[in-house]
Amino acid sequence: MRLSSRAATLLAVTAALPLALTACSSGSTDASAPSAKRTAAKDPNAGLRTGTQLKKLLAPASAFPAGYAVEGDNTADSGAQLLTPSARKTAKPDCTKLEGTSWIQVTGYEDSSAFAQNDYVNAQKTAEIAQEIDEFPVAQGKAVMKQLTAVAAECATYTDTSERTKVKVTGKATTGLGDEAYTMTQTSGKWQNGTTLIAARSGGSVVTVLSTAGTDNGAASAKKLTTTLLAGLKK
Repeated sequence: MRLSSRAATLLAVTAALPLALTACSSGSTDASAPSAKRTAAKDPNAGLRTGTQLKKLLAPASAFPAGYAVEGDNTADSGAQLLTPSARKTAKPDCTKLEGTSWIQVTGYEDSSAFAQNDYVNAQKTAEIAQEIDEFPVAQGKAVMKQLTAVAAECATYTDTSERTKVKVTGKATTGLGDEAYTMTQTSGKWQNGTTLIAARSGGSVVTVLSTAGTDNGAASAKKLTTTLLAGLKK
């Protein structure tokens, strides 16, 4: 399984924050200045969690099977400031993104308002369980989930990048997880075990999980981790 952490692509923010300039004049007002009521615009990021906050909501080591350890190189978050979410790229999806972590980007939504992720692997590095939480304005979160259905259809089969073998993808809506959820299962005749991908939305938060653990294509461990993450978002 290819690891594709957003830690490798997260750009460092080096621009200085603009200075807040204020002026105070005793007993005078500027009649020409527009009122705060007229100029106030609704903040699309109001109420969203930052990457720093989301990091604390990732499931702890105790939530993973015995023998699994966090993969440091695949741990990342967007920090204390909210980002500007990007518009969806409408090009044909790169189905190989389904091979690795941060697979939510296969939907074309590559930049959320905030994110946090990490990845746990077994001692032999033959199985992994990855978790990520992305924050979006609610409408965009719904759009991400809707796009997953299209991705499952467009990526019904693709060729993986490591073994150059055909991968079959099946997807279905999943009940009982958050406001809505979608599950994809990947299998290949050359793989010892398949992969389960679950995306679940709670408000504007989209949880994405990947698992190859166990002998059931990672299904049970993926659902258990998704349930744990959604419970943490409700606290």
